[in-house]
Amino acid sequence: MHASPGHIWDAVDFLTWFLFVLSLETLGIHGQGGDGCGHTLLGPQSGTLTSRNYPGTYPNGTRCVWRLRAPRGRTLRLAFGDVDLERSAGCSAGSLTVTLGNGATALGPLCGQLDATQRKVELNSSEATVLFVSGTHRSGRGFLLSYATDQNTDLISCMDRGTHFTAQHLRAFCPAGCKGVTGDIWGHVGQGYRDTSVLCKAAVHAGVVSDELGGPITVSWERSITRYESTFANGLLSKTGSLSEKKLVFHRECDSQLPVLAYNASSHWEEVDSLGRRILWTPGNKDFAGQDLPWVPDSNDPEPWLEIELRDRSSVTGIITKGSLSSSFYVQSYTLLYSKDNKNWKSYKAALSKDIKVFEGNSDNSQEVLNSLNPPVVARYLLLRPKQWERKAALHVRVLGCPLPRPRAHPPQSEVPPVTPPHSPTASQGPEVEKSPGQSSSQPVAVVVGVVLVLIVCVVVLLAGLCWKRRKKAADMKCSLAKGSQSSLGKNLPCSESELISYPLERGACDPLPHPPLNDYAEPELMVPGQKLGSTFRPAADEGYTVPLILNHYDVPGKLPEYAEPLPPEPEYATPFTEQPPDPPAAALGARKNTCLVRVVPPMQAVRTGPGAATSSAHYDCPGHKEAPNGYCTPAPHLNGPRQASMVYAEPHPADTLSQHTYHEPL
Repeated sequence: MHASPGHIWDAVDFLTWFLFVLSLETLGIHGQGGDGCGHTLLGPQSGTLTSRNYPGTYPNGTRCVWRLRAPRGRTLRLAFGDVDLERSAGCSAGSLTVTLGNGATALGPLCGQLDATQRKVELNSSEATVLFVSGTHRSGRGFLLSYATDQNTDLISCMDRGTHFTAQHLRAFCPAGCKGVTGDIWGHVGQGYRDTSVLCKAAVHAGVVSDELGGPITVSWERSITRYESTFANGLLSKTGSLSEKKLVFHRECDSQLPVLAYNASSHWEEVDSLGRRILWTPGNKDFAGQDLPWVPDSNDPEPWLEIELRDRSSVTGIITKGSLSSSFYVQSYTLLYSKDNKNWKSYKAALSKDIKVFEGNSDNSQEVLNSLNPPVVARYLLLRPKQWERKAALHVRVLGCPLPRPRAHPPQSEVPPVTPPHSPTASQGPEVEKSPGQSSSQPVAVVVGVVLVLIVCVVVLLAGLCWKRRKKAADMKCSLAKGSQSSLGKNLPCSESELISYPLERGACDPLPHPPLNDYAEPELMVPGQKLGSTFRPAADEGYTVPLILNHYDVPGKLPEYAEPLPPEPEYATPFTEQPPDPPAAALGARKNTCLVRVVPPMQAVRTGPGAATSSAHYDCPGHKEAPNGYCTPAPHLNGPRQASMVYAEPHPADTLSQHTYHEPL
């Protein structure tokens, strides 16, 4: 049996590919090899790879192999962001082939373009090999491929933009390596991103995911804003954008600003201005214009550092730095060390790397730069070491994260760790993982139990007091009811003498007041049902009330009930109650000219109304038959002769031309 030339060529091509992959394993190249490889980041959970010069045209005659591996027990999932290879017979101008770990071909060879329904592929294997070969061609951008494990079913590509999704909320998994992929973003994490931004690249800019690891994201679409500002964060520079249809907002739980307790530094710069005033450039101070001053080390400090002490031990997720606004001072790059106790220090390293990470700082003195820590670290003390700076290393620093719950009390340890000065922290091999204490003291439990018991006792005592008070009130009410009913029936009261209140004795109108006065008043008895209580207001006529016989408001009633009555209107001027004397002779008028006659008449005296008649009581009101024509009342003379004067009235004497008396009314 003879093999055809096509089969022989396929066997030779497979043998060449197998030897090439074997050489990659022998040379120890980390998952890729060849001259046709473009941007590549292969992580343990996800990654991204592209052809050379993507999205430009890939070169002729190149070859690249990528080997993908998932953790044991997991399979791989692929997501093509773009496939644009020049279509040719037999894909001779360029092809893409995906092979499983057992050598079986899962996809390819591919050329041309892929439909949107074919861009996500599930592989039933934990290993796969991607082979890209280019021949002579004239067009074609190449391809971009991302992968993740099968547990990330919502894997998206680095090329997906916000406008590609219509749901109001989105949960997705961004693969590692999207930072180096071509794509634009507008805005920043504080105000949101334009919906035309590349989604996973914007997530790296916002610090939601790490470019070395990737991760899940949660995004919401909200109302757009007029202008999106340009910012630099996590090594990415966003653009200034205009109004869009919507904006993207990334949700992140642990990103609040942490309070700083104190600062410590290797040195401080003391400046003397033109007026001879001294300015110490340290955090917390202000310049003469009222602006906050950053930390600036002394010019002779070769290795400056700034230590930040947080108020509580916290999970630190990011650091925001800014230069000096008044001067062109800023830090271009720095490294970070962290510690829990200010004794043992560790250097922060990037994920999947053993090298100390160098953070990209500011490019000017006014813009804020965010550097996120993915994964975050647990620390209370942070130490920043500037590596490069412009003129002077000036730093305004803000720390992002969330405080951790306070740990419970631990028994004292016998061994004390060695003390390391803050200016020379020791670096360790990786980020430190915070562990929660395994055992706790039983003292808090005892305190809680004691507090609960005290509360129970207090509640029982309170309920007992309320019950006793309620029973006593019910007994008193029962006694009062019995007292009222039996008194109405003329029976003896069963209550004790202490419950009876004596009533004051009845007193006549002319009886003297008791001495000492009686201050005890009787407690009113309960009325028989249907009987109405007394009132100070006059009852209605249909209730049997009889108007007492009162001549005027000065009379004092006897034992009749007293009710408040309005006083009748009194005359505006006082009038004497004396009878007009007879006119004196004309001779006397001349002698008594311009003199006043004074008479005093007692007001409460019996007067006669006629010969041999007298009233039984004094009257202030003038009877009708005694009323004079001039409106005054003429009293009767005394029985035994004229009375001595007791009240004084002024009687002016008229002039000679007057024929009768004239009285002057008071003013």
